[in-house]
Amino acid sequence: MHRYLRAIGFSELSDKDELKKILEDSVEHNDEEDLIQYGKGPSYGELRREYADGIGICSRGEVKKEYFEFEYYYPYFEGTGITTREEIYVERQAEKESYLGACDDNRVGVTIIFYLQNMIEYLKEAGSKDKRGKTSLTLSALSVDGRILLSVSKDKEKSRHDKEEYRNRSRLIEKAKRGDEEAMESLTLSDMDLYSRISRRIMDEDVFSIVDTYFMPYGMECDKYSVMGEILTLEERKNSCTGEVLYIMGINCNEMIFDVCINKKDLLGEPLPGRRFKGTVWLQGKINFEKA
Repeated sequence: MHRYLRAIGFSELSDKDELKKILEDSVEHNDEEDLIQYGKGPSYGELRREYADGIGICSRGEVKKEYFEFEYYYPYFEGTGITTREEIYVERQAEKESYLGACDDNRVGVTIIFYLQNMIEYLKEAGSKDKRGKTSLTLSALSVDGRILLSVSKDKEKSRHDKEEYRNRSRLIEKAKRGDEEAMESLTLSDMDLYSRISRRIMDEDVFSIVDTYFMPYGMECDKYSVMGEILTLEERKNSCTGEVLYIMGINCNEMIFDVCINKKDLLGEPLPGRRFKGTVWLQGKINFEKA
């Protein structure tokens, strides 16, 4: 049973028989389907069933003479807006027909790896002879473990200064990637100064009053992350099958904005815009193709 089913409102599934009924229903009463033909062989496709706006179960498998041969499923949550326009790399996973995407965004300082949602659309675009335009990425995340923290008090001048620091650091990282030694030296000195300041403050302050946002890999799976960011927007949605309430939060994490979906049962604290969300997430992404 997929661990993140509870994130979309299926926290009460107790055995495989119940799961089987849900999956059969999601395939039989799907809301959307997308197919791709591999040469002269059978089509491969995905069937989506929504249980709330932009939230549901996607089933994938082969289609033979209008019969869908189920292969695997995953819970999905579609985000909003554009998270980044950096170059995106996509690679097929070894054990099944699914894909991971990756991109380098200087704002977070690590390579962002995500589970690709629109796989069929990507395969069609990759095999298309038409000239493709630019791409952008919309990230979203499912969480089964989160808590709410109060915000760190900042005045407007401090907020402006922090944003300027983020921009300057991003520019330096970009130059360092191109081999600029002066930028590398500046980054090294900046990190040493930051370490020194944190070491002094940690003696008298709580770590979460010093670090107000972070984005870093979690565990051994490459598309899982531990994040903390400011809540910008908050919305409640309800699973139409189970009635469970889901929180949809738009969060700002290291100046990178994306949406997080979590079951109300799994969130400790009361979410409000301005407060911070801290938790572990499974990162998903949709590549937006812009025609040339």
